[in-house]
Amino acid sequence: MKLLTATRERQGEQDGDFCFAVEGELVLLGFVCATDEADPDGGCGCGRAFSGMSSMRATTTALVRELDITYDDLRVAVDGYLVAAGMGPDLLGTAEFAELLEETIEDTVHFARFWPAGAVVGRKLDHVQLRGLPEGYGPRPFSVRDL
Repeated sequence: MKLLTATRERQGEQDGDFCFAVEGELVLLGFVCATDEADPDGGCGCGRAFSGMSSMRATTTALVRELDITYDDLRVAVDGYLVAAGMGPDLLGTAEFAELLEETIEDTVHFARFWPAGAVVGRKLDHVQLRGLPEGYGPRPFSVRDL
């Protein structure tokens, strides 16, 4: 399954880049504070960063990787992240937590599926954009079979 992981690749290409996450750890779109919702380029940086699921630290770049991980493995990782972040069922309630868990898992899978393994991406609020393609990657030639 393709997923986003923390990376230092392409760090420094944009003002405000940072990477405090652990290289290679799974990342997701974390929570955004009110300040960054108003201006993701200012404030604390959470509106332009991915959250490391293990370290709970942020990075502004993520690398798309093809990982040998199951959907159930991802569920366990996201569940653990949400609980550690203080967003567990004891705070939110069972139904609300289950909804947040499913939404977060779907977002995590969704944002990696658009690019090839090796692509580096960045974030602005709820949008993930390409920063760079893997070495040697180029568009494949157009064919009438594509029609």
